[in-house]
Amino acid sequence: MSKQSNRLLLAWYGDDFTGAAAVMEVLEFSGIPSMLFLEAPTPEQVSRYEGLRAVGIASTARAQTPDWMDENLPSAFSALLALDPQLLHYKICSTLDSSPEIGSIGRAIEIATDLIETGPVPLLVAAPQMQRYQVFGHLFAGHGTEVYRLDRHPVMARHPVTPMAESDVGRHVEAQSDRLTASVWSQDMGTQPLAIDPIDPNRIQITTMDCMDASSEAAGGRMLWQNRETSRFVVGSQGVEFALVRHWIETGMLTPQEPPASAGRCDGMVTISGSVSPTTAEQIGWSRHNGFATIRFDPTCACGGEQEVGAEVNRVISASLDALSNGTDPLIFTAEGPDDPATARFNSAAQRSGKKLPDINRVLGDALGKTLEQILKRTSVRRAVISGGDTSGHATRQLDIFALSALAPTIPGASLFKAHADGPMDGLELALKGGQMGSTDYFDWIRNGGGLR
Repeated sequence: MSKQSNRLLLAWYGDDFTGAAAVMEVLEFSGIPSMLFLEAPTPEQVSRYEGLRAVGIASTARAQTPDWMDENLPSAFSALLALDPQLLHYKICSTLDSSPEIGSIGRAIEIATDLIETGPVPLLVAAPQMQRYQVFGHLFAGHGTEVYRLDRHPVMARHPVTPMAESDVGRHVEAQSDRLTASVWSQDMGTQPLAIDPIDPNRIQITTMDCMDASSEAAGGRMLWQNRETSRFVVGSQGVEFALVRHWIETGMLTPQEPPASAGRCDGMVTISGSVSPTTAEQIGWSRHNGFATIRFDPTCACGGEQEVGAEVNRVISASLDALSNGTDPLIFTAEGPDDPATARFNSAAQRSGKKLPDINRVLGDALGKTLEQILKRTSVRRAVISGGDTSGHATRQLDIFALSALAPTIPGASLFKAHADGPMDGLELALKGGQMGSTDYFDWIRNGGGLR
């Protein structure tokens, strides 16, 4: 990377852990030294890692309420702004997971624009490398060999927390705030500055960006970078970084890189999954027939008290240790897709408990994280996978890790990372996978060390 300046090119705040990590992998594997922190870093912490050009924070904002955002986002955004990045990116899911009540993108935009003097807010969700496309303002996403409009997507239309009923990106986000006005940008608009609506200049202007191929992606990256002084705050998926990298390469600012090779097969691996995605269900089924010990974790324990949670954690730890002692890698999971009877039992138990679903999911994620942490501490295993975006956020916090760096690629958005910690988890090799991400044999791919194929 050209060292025209030591100033950070970019800082990002991920609304879930897997997505935050996906930004880092795009940057790092493109030759931009990057690090992802689990809490807001100080300038002194960042300075410990010489040569960083991009810094991120991973969060669980996607699973939180607007009140949580009011309490947590201002300080996190301020910490990143203190690092003086040229762009500040609020990273959202490439399938737009959010609603006015949970993971509100609209509320995050309000908070950021109240802190930052910025013009219209670009919103780039599409990422063609991941089969995510925006055309005339509408988002489309791949599933298997097919591409679906978002509101007809077989996974996202059935999402257990934020089912997608709207494919128009601008409309979806506008519904999350009464201060937003959305418009659509396409590549034929060039790099002209995004315009403020003269009808109501006091409203927050967001501009959703069409992107469906390499050409429109490059045009989007050019627009983002050349307008960074007037539109410093950007919202979107890792498509933002894909677009910027493509523009930087085209202009000679960045030299194309060969991705790292596999980290090699490991001697023992532990996987935990809180995902109910059909994609993850297929991965669990494949793993059951290919050398993994699939072990159910009863999610209804999270609807009870500490005693129920503790008993289930201990049971699963014992079963996992037995599997490892027999030379088999444990894959711990809460459900095998949305049609698994375990999913219906959990939903019924959650409703009967009278507790709020985000609180139950936090307890469940923490319990899975504690299970993983104890298995790792009691064995010599040094590689693990956490499957599920929200699960990754809650579970990773149980490992006393303060940062992650990229180690080996797989598919975009699901690479293998190296953990940084002041304790025994330092150097742990960890993969974080969104529920709908990955090939059928993904867990085995990570067990073999990743690497492109």
